Amino acid sequence: MKQWTKKIEIDAPIEQVWKLFDGSSENMRKIMPQVVENKPITITDEMVGSVYIQKYKEGKRVMEYQVETLLYQNLPNEKKMKVGFTLANMFDITAYYELVKLNEHKTSFTYTTTNRPLKWFVKLFLLFANDKVVVEFVERVKKVAESEN
Repeated sequence: MKQWTKKIEIDAPIEQVWKLFDGSSENMRKIMPQVVENKPITITDEMVGSVYIQKYKEGKRVMEYQVETLLYQNLPNEKKMKVGFTLANMFDITAYYELVKLNEHKTSFTYTTTNRPLKWFVKLFLLFANDKVVVEFVERVKKVAESEN
């Protein structure tokens, strides 16, 4: 299993950043442009256990998979969400988003993702994987949140 973590300060209120993770396809596409659709299938009262069908475009191919909310916390000064999904029966992936209010106009954003290969031969791909996608993602979240502030 491979894990990457990146942390960045965002010049925007915590609620402004958090709305980018609200599950709506419109907000999700702002920070994840390859996501074509994020449709709720099951929404629980506490959000943990909620399931979405997500469509992701890679080149000309569109992949579809179920994303489950594994952890959800929405407090005034701290917000957390962890989701998990299986990609192409090859990888189990988790994405963990953590927001901490630094002050009224500044938020700390930490993104951690894990990638666990499900087949022996895909372990080789992870040997050469780097954090480029993770770095680009946290920078995109910062850019979008600050531009909407």
